[in-house]
Amino acid sequence: MVMGSLEKGERIHLFISCLVDNFFPEVGEAILRVFSNIGLEIEFPKDQTCCGQPAFNSGHRKEAYKVACHFLDVFDKKNGAIVCPSGSCVSMVKNYYAELFRNDPEKLSRVEKISSNIYEFSEFVFQKKESLNLNSAYRGKVTFHDSCHALRELGISSQPRELIKSLRGIELVEMDMADACCGFGGTFSIKYPEVSKSMLQEKTDSIINSGADAVVSTDMGCLMNIKGLVSRKKLPVKVFHLAELIAFEYPK
Repeated sequence: MVMGSLEKGERIHLFISCLVDNFFPEVGEAILRVFSNIGLEIEFPKDQTCCGQPAFNSGHRKEAYKVACHFLDVFDKKNGAIVCPSGSCVSMVKNYYAELFRNDPEKLSRVEKISSNIYEFSEFVFQKKESLNLNSAYRGKVTFHDSCHALRELGISSQPRELIKSLRGIELVEMDMADACCGFGGTFSIKYPEVSKSMLQEKTDSIINSGADAVVSTDMGCLMNIKGLVSRKKLPVKVFHLAELIAFEYPK
């Protein structure tokens, strides 16, 4: 497990989720600014694609298997931590690749190696925070939304909160039911739109009632869902990925 302070020349391999790659590239850029600001060596494997989660969750195991094989080919020979701005993608690799490859001992051994070396962004940064000298230029009250995969499948909860608390000029205020689902759940929001809408309304009500001027999370699936309602209703709250909050007004 990667722990403690950063070593000179330590290399980070970025695994960027599909949502970030296609719709929110500013989140990937924010991660680059956070890590580049302290001189980390950063590699972005250009032939990376999806982790296979959408196909896996929809029951298309053969398609998910093919995508997961490609992920292994891209990342399993990398030296250094693999960091991803998505708890759901990291959870797919750490918790479900073993199921996909349970009848393939050779690939299963590669999965075990990668699983011990892949980190959700806030998890990695928290372990290294003493060396990162985080200093966001954002000022105001922030509330935090726990994404389901990061919280329930990776056990990530205190790490992003402690990072937010460490940022000078930012006050963390907890919302009611911070750990309640936002209603996205990938295809859940499509298959059960009325249930999803109700859950999203409840979540945004909690955000507004917290008195925060920004909501932060670690997964763009949740934030895309929340941001959609915030935008449609013109609610007075900003929506940030944790990397964007940390890198707020960092040099580009």
